[in-house]
Amino acid sequence: VQLQASGGGLVQAGGSLRLSCTASGRTFGIAVMGWLRQAPGKEREFVAALTWSDTTTYYADSAKGRFAISRDITKNTVYLQMNSLHPEDTAVYYCATAPVLTMTPTRYAYWGQGTLVTVSS
Repeated sequence: VQLQASGGGLVQAGGSLRLSCTASGRTFGIAVMGWLRQAPGKEREFVAALTWSDTTTYYADSAKGRFAISRDITKNTVYLQMNSLHPEDTAVYYCATAPVLTMTPTRYAYWGQGTLVTVSS
């Protein structure tokens, strides 16, 4: 599976961005697609995920109420709509696949290249 993420950029605090991640290759085996992020000097952390078949969603506490994950199965694409962004949301955001719905970054097997989100105060 190959994952291509896009949509990052510079936004002011309180603004919004929508990230996209398109999967190609052996996509029929995808169970879960998620978004994780890594801020400078910090470990990679879970943001949100959904099950590919029935779109059950799962969010980190930091994302609840502000971020929404969704997918377009016809385009093999998962989205992360991010609203009310805070400077602490600044990070490289990665999409990744996992065999189960999980918050554990090490359970994610295939990773995209990441897209940088910078939130200015």
